Amino acid sequence: MLNDFFNHTFLGNTIANYCWFAGIILAGLMFQRLLSKLLALFVFKFLQKYSTDIGYSKLLVLVKRPMGIFIMLIIFYLAFDRLEFPPQWNLVSSEKFGLRMILYRSFQIAMVFSITWIFLRLVDFFGLILMYRASLTETKTDDQLVQFLIESAKVIIIIFSGFFILGAVFELNVASLVAGLGIGGLAIALAAKESLENLLGSFTIFLDKPFAIGDLIRSGGVEGHVENIGFRSTRIRTLEKSFVTIPNKKLVDNELDNLSLRVQRRVGFNIGLAYETKTDQFKNIIADIQTFIGNHPSISKGDTYVRLKSFDLNAINIMVLYFVNKIDYNIYLDVREEINYKIMEIVEKHGSSFSHLALPSVPIKK
Repeated sequence: MLNDFFNHTFLGNTIANYCWFAGIILAGLMFQRLLSKLLALFVFKFLQKYSTDIGYSKLLVLVKRPMGIFIMLIIFYLAFDRLEFPPQWNLVSSEKFGLRMILYRSFQIAMVFSITWIFLRLVDFFGLILMYRASLTETKTDDQLVQFLIESAKVIIIIFSGFFILGAVFELNVASLVAGLGIGGLAIALAAKESLENLLGSFTIFLDKPFAIGDLIRSGGVEGHVENIGFRSTRIRTLEKSFVTIPNKKLVDNELDNLSLRVQRRVGFNIGLAYETKTDQFKNIIADIQTFIGNHPSISKGDTYVRLKSFDLNAINIMVLYFVNKIDYNIYLDVREEINYKIMEIVEKHGSSFSHLALPSVPIKK
């Protein structure tokens, strides 16, 4: 009786085949995570000698999802292999256009995508290894090179996967297709003109080294720290903590100021004192400010200027100009604040006051 039940046919398949189908799917869902971890561990064993400082957990985080999808695709293939299309549907073979061909080629494309995803994540893993080793050196050039190599490898993998799909899945002659592009190839080249210019810009940045990862730069009204130099663009974290992506072509063509290479930070502003201030008071205030700033350990010697500058409608202006020899922005702010407080004390000490309507005429530059 039980054999008769399992041998009962429904839509061209026996009940036993449907049970095998459901059992394979259920087992796959239950053990998919375990299989993903075992497969990741198997891959890690081959890479372990190169990754002494980057452990298995890093690799697992990167490849767990794509390997899970790859395993589930194999499980679905094994499960559906137990079933047959009902004969009454009269479907054509997978060699001719129809439902069979669409399902079969969709499965092939999904497999290629999952394998490509795994290779891209393995490139990221190698990138972690190389970035760690690059961080042990003092130069930033190798950090920049690692980022460029990672993106280059990813582009090559994606292009190869695309050609593989065209050749293996759709059975096209890729060589003939590339050779026969003709005018179409010219149109594609023109459409990719910007991308090619950005690619050449990335080579220029890499060879000329106008900046490196971590540098503070200013270009085209954007100022911030370089976080990534990519195949097509450079990503900058601005001082407002926003994330700006600039095409490499623009960085190469526009004027670029590498603020990290400067040895000092300039501070310049005006002090507007009330007209009630006497001449002797002005002289004493200027002398005291000059002495304090000139003797400050964080101020460049010989580049401090405190002068009576101009007479405005509501104030007599004293120009203060000096250079902080500390590049760190936080230290620079602390030094500038300390000097500003001291200027206030000196003005109060000599019995003068600031003009309420005085406006600074010298902008402060970071």
